Parts: sequence; structure tokens; C-alpha cells
Amino acid sequence: MHIYKTDQDPAVRSLGPENLLLKGATLKNTKKIYGVAVYTGMETKMALNYQGKSQKRSAVEKSINAFLLVYLCILISKAVVCTTLKYVWQSQDGQDEPWYNQKTQKEKDTYVYLKMFTDFLSFMVLFNFIIPVSMYVTVEMQKFLGSFFITWDKDFFDPEIHEGALVNTSDLNEELGQVEYVFTDKTGTLTQNNMEFIECCIDGFQYKNTDAVSELDGFCVTDGPVSKLQQKAGLEKEELFLRALCLCHTVQVKEAGSDETDGVEVDGLGAAYSQPDEERGFIASSPDEVALVKGAMKHGFTFLGLENKTMKIRNRQNDTEVYELLHVLNFDPVRRRMSVIVRTKSGETLLFCKGADSSIFPRVRPEEVDRIRMHVERNATDGYRTLCVAYKQLSPEEYAVADAELRDARLALQDREEKLMAVYNQVETGMNLVGATAVEDRLQEEAAETMEALQGAGMKVWVLTGDKMETAKSTCYACRLFQRGTELLELTVRTLDDGGRKREERLHELLLDYHKKAVQDAPPVKAGVTRSWSTTNQDYGFIIDGATLSLVMNPSPDANSNRYKNLFLQICQSCTAVLCCRMAPLQKAQIVKMVKNSKGSPITLSIGDGANDVSMILEAHVGIGIKGKEGRQAVRNSDYAIPKLKHLKKLLLAHGHLYYVRIAHLVQYFFYKNLCFILPQFLYQFFCGYSQQPLYDAAYLTMYNICFTSMPILAYSLLEQHIAIEILLDNATLYREIAKNAMLRWGPFLYWTVLGVFQGLLFFFGVRYLFSNPALQDNGQVFGNWSYGTIVFTILVFTVTLKLALDTRHWTWINHFVIWGSLAFYVFFSFFWGGIIWPFLKQQRLYFVFANMLSSVSAWLVIILLILLSLLPDILLVVLRKPKGPHAQKITAVTPLSYKYLSELY
Repeated sequence: MHIYKTDQDPAVRSLGPENLLLKGATLKNTKKIYGVAVYTGMETKMALNYQGKSQKRSAVEKSINAFLLVYLCILISKAVVCTTLKYVWQSQDGQDEPWYNQKTQKEKDTYVYLKMFTDFLSFMVLFNFIIPVSMYVTVEMQKFLGSFFITWDKDFFDPEIHEGALVNTSDLNEELGQVEYVFTDKTGTLTQNNMEFIECCIDGFQYKNTDAVSELDGFCVTDGPVSKLQQKAGLEKEELFLRALCLCHTVQVKEAGSDETDGVEVDGLGAAYSQPDEERGFIASSPDEVALVKGAMKHGFTFLGLENKTMKIRNRQNDTEVYELLHVLNFDPVRRRMSVIVRTKSGETLLFCKGADSSIFPRVRPEEVDRIRMHVERNATDGYRTLCVAYKQLSPEEYAVADAELRDARLALQDREEKLMAVYNQVETGMNLVGATAVEDRLQEEAAETMEALQGAGMKVWVLTGDKMETAKSTCYACRLFQRGTELLELTVRTLDDGGRKREERLHELLLDYHKKAVQDAPPVKAGVTRSWSTTNQDYGFIIDGATLSLVMNPSPDANSNRYKNLFLQICQSCTAVLCCRMAPLQKAQIVKMVKNSKGSPITLSIGDGANDVSMILEAHVGIGIKGKEGRQAVRNSDYAIPKLKHLKKLLLAHGHLYYVRIAHLVQYFFYKNLCFILPQFLYQFFCGYSQQPLYDAAYLTMYNICFTSMPILAYSLLEQHIAIEILLDNATLYREIAKNAMLRWGPFLYWTVLGVFQGLLFFFGVRYLFSNPALQDNGQVFGNWSYGTIVFTILVFTVTLKLALDTRHWTWINHFVIWGSLAFYVFFSFFWGGIIWPFLKQQRLYFVFANMLSSVSAWLVIILLILLSLLPDILLVVLRKPKGPHAQKITAVTPLSYKYLSELY
């Protein structure tokens, strides 16, 4: 890059990662900059890791489509049967026309197939009400209005960020009640992403922030603050270590009084952290770096800032030390370390390096490693994030060579990264190990209880993280995903290299060994149970890293790819929890896709808080975003967003459970009430010469699904709580009862269909028995066919509405209003429609029919009797099947007509 200035010759500058401005960066300390647009469009990191958005459809929608095909077949069958029987009946002499107006044979044979087709279409129109078109409108209304209950839930409100839950799509509400696999990120999701400096190790000696007694190296020692001179590492080593923490980073100082406020910068580079004692805050791309700088500040060394390539720090004696920043060897995930080269006032050139233990230990003296390794491993086991710190003094000759090579590599137009990597590796050798740090990323509030509840509900939890294995493993133990008795099956690069053979051979051997142990030799487990609490069955946990996963998902051409995947998947499905560490964002999506497309097509849920989780959030059936400290990318791409992980428990176990039960009942109820509605119409054709004569008036046909029966089921599907929310949260196992789309399987669907057929037959033939003596009025007048249809329709409306009332367990004033209001509106409408001569109607079929019908005592008797007989099975089940268990007063399950697993609730 050539920057031209008026008073200077053009200078050649390199552009590298240190010059890259990420999305959301803020311009500071200068009025303008010269910039070049690089890595734009589809070359951005976000675009490269982006998983294309697929259309998400819930299992309920798929069930509705399947049921709809069944009812479409019933509709076509009814039309075919009636059309066939019509022409069979008319083929008999004297049936088609009266004796005085008989048709000639030629007239009978003219357009016979066209007549049959038009008759078939006429029957299709007559019976088309069996297809519940209005159900789709009601379902969409239920989903849209129901989603507000998540937004309004006060338990989801977080006082820290002053936000509650967010619903980005309402199409998947019921899917929250069907989740079988949960894929979660670690940092920011299971943990708070709020780093705190806990302790450090200097030259093999442990230092803690507060006075504490710890058992260390076989001796009981008391560790005090670093600020107190200990008879351990020595003052010189302590100050060298603290200087390294103050200099080896990319932190910026934010002075008090700046325009920015302390806290998280949404969609920015990182978080802004305030220091009330010093009235100074820090901004960094990683919270870890801020924690280390703050840790050094607590113990006497304060980073004052970077200005014009000059770094200033204040030491314990309150003296300001000035260092010239010569080079920054940036962190990258391959090297897993970063370094700075600085020059002191006295002219010494120093290199400070910090990074993961696996990348630092091979580059320092072995005798120094032994003193530090034990502390690093212990801290990692305790769940702390560990970094090792090393330094190296460069002679003028060494620095001159390194400086020239670094400048040349940074200006290279070809293979710049490889050349820089080679120079970095050459410079970062022969270092002296100073110590190690331990930073704590605390668990989210109620993280362990949430994970335990999800497992109790029958869900398999997989942790997908980019962190090192030891830290992620300790987090899984802290979250109770791994128990003390859990046997861990490890499939990492370390285990693959143990055998001394090719990695793929060792991989195949370990997969077969783990498959035999976890799958073949495991005793059969009851469906839905994720963890056995008995001592006879062994629980297994599975651990895999990103490099090994690449071998499993993308093996060499001579290996059997599907064989590896199938073994790996079967092992994971047999384990209580799975940990995938050192994962790239696209690998997370690959894992989710593999499980989603496995046998049985289980419902998956992904939850994360950062942009690196977007791919798996988009891939899963349901994506949950956490409103954390890593921006809003996950929230914007998710289906639902919640402030904290603990809210996932109520979202699934309460809201998800209730949403599924409500919409499943809504779907079954719609098919049932339409079958009750049209079956008498079908039966009526057998008694009217298959003449397409309607049984019901046109107004009744139109308003049945729109006015008379729509509002009660809509209110039910929004407000029903067949089990109290407190009970659902306390008893996670209740979630299993509705798993695998239990209420919309073919068994419950057949039950509702049989119920509809039974009640339809009862309506029609019960009223026909009444009409065996048509003189039902006191004056001897007879009832006609419209009276017949009106009586059937009255029984129908009252029965299907009272059926819903019997199924309702959570009564509110809204339920009372719409149920009794719908029945009152039907009676009022019938009187009003039949009590006035409407000028716009050519013929008025129901003029005073309803009023005359109610003047007959026999009609009243039949209406009441048939309603009671139709609802008798429900009434008996409500009376005889009382809920069992300790919560009998609080819980009343939906009747088995809609809830298949009532008898197994307790």
C-alpha cells in the first residue's frame, strides 16, 4: 500500500490482520483514515461460514398434510359412491322419471358420461365441507397470537439488559414441545463470557488473588496476593511476569469521560470494561485479554495505553515505564499464541509470548515445563481457561534479522501467511517459560439445573465448542452433563496418535471398540430415558475434537465414509452427553445436519450467542439465540431469542409442551367436527334419491366453521393449560409423554375419526327415529326436510361445542364467553334468520322452521337425549379416570380422546 504525503516520499506499508477493521469498529483518535476494502461480499468470514437458510416446517404441519390426504380420499370416495348409486338406482324402471313423462332411450344415452361427471362434481361440492379449509386460518391465528405469550412472559425478562424474549417466527411454536436433541455452544451460552483473573503460577509457585489455603505439591501452603512479596519465585520473576501481562496484548485504554459508555458494544469488536478504582476502562477483541490486564492491575502493574507505537505501564513503585512496540505477532488459531517485540529505555529488545500450553511448551526449556505443567492441568481440570507466558531477550543481531524477515514477509504478495508463519515460528523459539494464568468464565445462572431438566425430559445434549478439551470437559462436569460415574469415550488427536499407527487405522479401531462397548454390550434402555440412575447400567460420555471429526466426516478416498459416520452416530446416540471441542463453525452445522438426517429424523434444537453459532442455528429445526456479549448475529438469525440459558427450561418444558398439546387438539378437533358435520349430509343422500339435495340450509353450511364453532377452539388453543406450568417445570418427565408427535400419530387420529363417525351416525339415525312419526306438533302438522336438517344441525353444534367444554381444563372468562356465547349466538341467529322475510332471498327455506321445531316437546327431548348420548363416552371418562399422584389437586390431564398417554403420566 502506498500512502502519498505532500512533504514525504511515498512509504511502502503492509496490510495484515492488525490493520483489519471488523464489522462494527469505531473510528477513534483520528479524524480520517485511508482504507482499502478487502474480503468483501462472499469472501467475508461471516459469508464463508454462512449456512443457507432452509425453510423450516414443523412436524405438526406434516401431520396435517397427511390427515388432509386421508380426508380428501374420503371426500372422493363419498362422491364416487353417491354417483355410482345414483345411476344404479335410476337404471331401475320408474325411478328416474314419472310414468307420464318418460324419456326416450336416445335422451337417456345422450351425454351420459358428461352427466356422470357433472353429478360427480355436484357431490364433491356438496361434501367439500369435510375438508377443514378454515383450520389453516385458525392454525395461523393460533401460532401468531400464541407467540405473544412468550414475548409477554415476565420470567424471561432480564433486568441487566432490560430485555425479554424475542420471537422471530411463530411457525415453530409447537416444535418447542418435540425437541429430542439440543446442541449448545459453551462460551457465552453455558458460561457468562465474563472473564475474571483467578490465579497465576510463576516459576512453579502458585499465587491467588485472595488469602486461601491450598494443598499443592504435597505441601500445605498459604498463598497470598501477588502484591505481597512471597518467598517463592522472587521479585524479579514476579515483575517480569506482570510486565508480560501488561505488554503482550492488543488492549486499548478507554479514558474516563469518553463518549462511549461502559458495557458491551453490541455488534462491535468486543466489550468495554470499566475500572472504577482507576476510572479507566479497556476495550479488546477478547474478554480474556482484558481479564489478564486487569489481573496485572490488581497486583501493581497498570497498563496506561499505547500511543504512537509507545506502550506505557506503571509499576508498583508508581514509576512509569516506557516501551517501544516494535512488532506484534498476532494470535491465530493454528499457532494458538501471540507475541510482542518491545524495546526498553535501556535499549534491550524483549519478546513476550502468551498462548495455549500445547503451543508454548515445545518452544521453551523442558526443565521449566515440568514446574508449570501440573498447575496448568489442575487449572484446566477445575474449569479455568489457561494461558502460558514466556519471554526471550533478543540480541541486536537477532532482532535485525527478525525485523528484516518480518518486513519482507509482510510485504510479500504471494504466500504471505506461510512466510509470516515461518518467521513467527523461527523467532518464537528458545524462550524462557515464566508462568501461567488461570481465568474463570463462570457458568450461567442455573446452567446445571437447566441441563439436568433437559436430560430428564428425554433430550440428548451435545456441547459444540471451539475451546480446548480440558476446559470444555470441566464445564460439562459443572453443568452435570457428565457425572462422576460417567465413563468418557475420547476420540481426539491425542488418542489417535497413541497407537503409533496411521490415524485412520487407529480411528477405525477406536470406533469399533467404542461401538462394542456403548452400543452392542449396553443393556436395552427404555425409550426416552437418557440416563440410568441404577448402578447396574453404565453411563457413557463421548468426546471428539475438530481434527478427528474431519477424519470421520471427510476420510481419505480409500476409506469407507458412511461406515465411519454410522459408527460415530450410533456411539453418540447411545451416550448421555456428547462434547465436541475445537470445532469450526461449519463443523457445528455438519454435526447438526448429520443428526437431523439420521434414522427417525429427530427434532433438533441449536442454541448459541455468537456469529460463529449462526450456521448451526440455521441448520437445526429450531434455532435459539442468546442475547449475550458477542453481538446480535445469533439473535437475528434465530427463531427465538432469550436473555439467558436458564430461560430455555421454561421455553421448552412449559411453553413448548402447552403449544404442542393445544395445536394437536386443535387439528384433531377440526377434522372431527367436520366429519360430524358432513356424515349426516352423506347419509341423507340414501333417502333423497341421490339428488344432491342438501340437508342443511346454505346459511348453516357457510357459518358452521366461520361463526358457530370457530371461536371456542381458537380460545382453547390459546389458553388451555391441561397441566399447571409449575407442575410441568417440576416434572420434566411429563415432556416425554408428548415426544415423537404422540398426539398426532395415526392412533389418536383414528380415534377422533371413529368418534366423529359414531356421533354422525347417532345424529342422523336418532333424528330419523324421531321422524318415524312426523306429526310432532300439537296441531298435527308434520315436520319437513328442513326441520329434519335443522334438528340434526342443532344437535351437532351443541355436541361439538360441549365436547370442547368437557376437554377444557383451564377455564377463564374468555373460555366461558366464547363457548356459551357461540351457543347463544347460534340460537339467536336461527330465530333471526328464520323470523324475518328477507327481500334479497328468492326462496326462504327456514322461515319459522326453528321456532316451530322448538314448539315440539318431542324435538326438545330428542335434542337433549342425543346430545347426552353423544357425550356419554367423554362424561364417563372424566368421571371414572381421576388423575393419580401427589399433584392430583393441581393436575387434570386431557382425556384419552386427545391425550394418548394419560394412563402413564405417573
